[in-house]
Amino acid sequence: MKKLTWQSLLVLIALWLTLYFNIHSWADKAVSWLPLTPDSRLREALAFFFYDAPKVLLLLSAVVFVMGVVNTWFTPERTRALLAGRSQGLANILAASLGVVTPFCSCSAVPLFIGFVQAGVPLGVTFSFLIAAPMVNEIALTLLLGLFGWKIAILYLSLGLLVAIVGGLILGRLKLEKYLEQWVQDIPKKLLSFESENLSFSARLHYGAVAVKDVVGKIWVYILLGIGVGAFIHGYVPENFMASFMGKEAWWSVPLAVMIGVPMYSSAAGIIPVVQALLAKGAALGTVLAFMMSVVALSLPEMIILRKVLTVKLIAIFISIVASGILLVGLIFNLVL
Repeated sequence: MKKLTWQSLLVLIALWLTLYFNIHSWADKAVSWLPLTPDSRLREALAFFFYDAPKVLLLLSAVVFVMGVVNTWFTPERTRALLAGRSQGLANILAASLGVVTPFCSCSAVPLFIGFVQAGVPLGVTFSFLIAAPMVNEIALTLLLGLFGWKIAILYLSLGLLVAIVGGLILGRLKLEKYLEQWVQDIPKKLLSFESENLSFSARLHYGAVAVKDVVGKIWVYILLGIGVGAFIHGYVPENFMASFMGKEAWWSVPLAVMIGVPMYSSAAGIIPVVQALLAKGAALGTVLAFMMSVVALSLPEMIILRKVLTVKLIAIFISIVASGILLVGLIFNLVL
């Protein structure tokens, strides 16, 4: 890939802004060309898809590019060095906050975990990072901001950080190091230091472009699938149906949402269009946020990968504590809002 110049970056920004602010009119025009009656369910579903698909992909590309540039300063190695040797409390807050801006995916869970253990990062602090990184990441926050506004985005950020910090504190207090796999316990500790690479800004822009190619290239299919599910819900599922088992009146809606969400697997970008459709059909905000958090924070593939370093008992404790926190968040917000 050729290095990105300032001139080409400005052209891309202008193109992005043109596309983003014309999505609605272009989506309406595309639907109007189809031989469908104005009030048909299929038309509503397709209108949702034609509008959301380009909007989500544009937002995703922009935020991945920006965070790809930012991550040239906040690398995993630097994160480990910042957290090494710190005690619980403030370190849990720092770990959860770094999880928002540090690149992370399920496949990197084991090497990150091993690196933290080797650096002497307390187990509870490590868990705060592992909870926050997939759940309260820059992609989720940007898409929530673009689709729902700043209030919902800040609400999700606050709740996600709260679950990560408190969950990590509880896990740290329980002194669960003995439930790590033996080979992980035997890893020798070493002192870490980190010096930032002296990269030019042009090189950092290049890393941003590479991040877009890698991240968006890997997950665009799942995003379209998620938007397709959201479009189906938007067009074909009656509002009363969703409100009947995901509304505030159904006391069991939040536990059910968490139980359904934990075994599922989706990135934040893939599940947010589904969340958007559920809210539009009468689902309660607390229930939907609990569902989204459980899907992205406790995915089954990540638990399978973490099994390499954690015993089954520790994984069960981890899931129980995080799921309980998510459950409490959903119940409180359904009660208050």
